[in-house]
Amino acid sequence: MNRKNFLKSAAILAGSSIVAPQLQAAANFDFPKAAVQGKLKKGIGFDMIKEEIPLVDKFKLVKDLGFDGIEFNSPVAHSIKDLLKAKAASGIEIPTLVNKDHWSKPLSDPDPEVRKFIIDSCTKSLQEVKELGGDTVLVVPGVVNEKVSYKTAYDNALDSVRKLIPAAEKTGMKIGLENVWNNFILSPIEAARFVDEINHPLVGWYFDIGNVLRYGWPEHWIEVLDKRIFKLHIKEFSREKMNNEGLWKGFNVELTKGDIDWATVMKKVREVNYKGQWITVEIPGGDRTRLKTISAQMDDIIAHY
Repeated sequence: MNRKNFLKSAAILAGSSIVAPQLQAAANFDFPKAAVQGKLKKGIGFDMIKEEIPLVDKFKLVKDLGFDGIEFNSPVAHSIKDLLKAKAASGIEIPTLVNKDHWSKPLSDPDPEVRKFIIDSCTKSLQEVKELGGDTVLVVPGVVNEKVSYKTAYDNALDSVRKLIPAAEKTGMKIGLENVWNNFILSPIEAARFVDEINHPLVGWYFDIGNVLRYGWPEHWIEVLDKRIFKLHIKEFSREKMNNEGLWKGFNVELTKGDIDWATVMKKVREVNYKGQWITVEIPGGDRTRLKTISAQMDDIIAHY
């Protein structure tokens, strides 16, 4: 169902007295809302918190350090009940979940059984993020390698994401496709085209600013993806380290000390009227001293917004 028809159908269904429960839920879900002007929220990955303390104390720790939310892998290892308790006790949000199966069992896999597995896994993630009060699940759309052609990956990824739409509609949660080093969707034009072919308001992009330095410039991607961006991941990257020390060494640099022009990037984020509110850091973490440094670095980045 495309964006226009979905909105029309949802409006009709909302006024009907006889509606299937799952369709009523689809009709009533909230679309992305505008962020508070000038305000971005800081997120951190749960695995970055290296203090050996109880769950609720980890939530309180990152709150004290200036973070607003924690991002978890999904299906989550903790109980939903415990996570909700930690949220309530700390004031920390859980805005997004990252499906943890999408790399080893990609949506683009040639094996239909593998695709079914990951579709079911992502469906569970969509339900979990709803229960946790968030709104987005991050999913890698596909992987190309010597055994999986680009065309096969593209066609299978499109089909798999489309098969996730009923679960997204039922929960009202968004599917955020992320750019990673997967030899797939290597330009912003292609990324925009992929989302546009699906053409649904609950499918967009979870844009990783640091991941594209290998291919180009994040501000160029942001300009093209525009309103398709649901959420932002941040990390740093050094082309000099990549060229001199090895590909993955490019990430071995502190935030604001690499090749990302954060002033230009954040200006572009503002220009496209980014409504996702969150920027979530995805780098090696540590104890509270390390996390305090990361929080301050993020403040420097947000200051450009």
